[in-house]
Amino acid sequence: MFAWLRAGRPPVRFDDVWRSGLGALVGLAVTGLAARLLTGGEVSLGPLLVGPVGATAVLLFAAPASPLAQPRAVLGGNLVSAAVGVACAQFIPEPLLAAAAAVALAIVIMSLLGCLHPPGGAMALTAVIGGPAVTELGYGFVLVPGLLCSGLLVLTAVALNRLMGRAYPHRVPAAPNAHATRDPAPLERVGYKAEDLDRALAEYGALLDVSREDLDALFRQVELQAHKRLHSAILCGEIMSRDVISVDLQQSAESALVFLQAHDLRTAPVIDERRRVVGMVRRAELLAARGKRVEAALDPFVHKVRESTPIEALLPLLSSGAVHEALVVDQERTLIGIVTQTDLLAVLYRAHIVEAVVAERKAA
Repeated sequence: MFAWLRAGRPPVRFDDVWRSGLGALVGLAVTGLAARLLTGGEVSLGPLLVGPVGATAVLLFAAPASPLAQPRAVLGGNLVSAAVGVACAQFIPEPLLAAAAAVALAIVIMSLLGCLHPPGGAMALTAVIGGPAVTELGYGFVLVPGLLCSGLLVLTAVALNRLMGRAYPHRVPAAPNAHATRDPAPLERVGYKAEDLDRALAEYGALLDVSREDLDALFRQVELQAHKRLHSAILCGEIMSRDVISVDLQQSAESALVFLQAHDLRTAPVIDERRRVVGMVRRAELLAARGKRVEAALDPFVHKVRESTPIEALLPLLSSGAVHEALVVDQERTLIGIVTQTDLLAVLYRAHIVEAVVAERKAA
């Protein structure tokens, strides 16, 4: 009977709960104290920490990634709504009509200005029915608490959220581009396109409390997770090259360079006397290290996996453009094989062909 009350309950993590509560506690206390000091104690606590300020704190500390909680929305929404509320209180004699008009106009103007902030509706309503302590302020209500408390709360939220390990203002990190070009990251060149997302949002027809950028990042992750699930049964040991061309740590840079050129390789793993991986070496570094040993040109940073590692773990790594191979080692770091971008591309192509054949047979 009451199933609709249980519907839509989001998952809750305890660490997020205590961060939100602690942030609101400290944020409102600091904002109230700072506002009292800045106004010289001339404005009582009632007109300073009005209800909308508390509602703003909920968004800033419980949902800091929401578009409705970003500084533009908080400052613009509360300022616009406070001004609209005061104007309606002064020009519409009937309180009930003034209150309804204030909230309605605040929603319209905030939406048009791109600063929709739900507590703004409460700010407009408070300006009308807040009582003598509020109405006596007149348009001063726009500055205090509209501008002053909103600004102090935003500054406090910036500091506290970062101290608690949460980014605010919220920004979606751009996908890494290893070569610093204008091209989108490799993982963003396939799958749905930006216009597909825009069309879907337009057809959805409802306002979502999540930014387009966050939706895009989320959908990319969903695609990646689905791809991982489909290919999780394929292991690195099944696709790796076993006859690995490697160089010795103590051989000369000249001989290693000749060795790589003979095999038409630009890079090769470096091993010690027990065939344990110690790094990678490249032609350019070997050329610069003439007269020295390979260890002088060594790059110790190398990605290592096991034979039992699913290839899905390599998808984000080898598709980023920053890394072109992963070395397969055992528990002693002994070199067993290597998986390159070419190996991964070949197996994904083969898996795609198999999936297409299976789909065609099912359709028939």
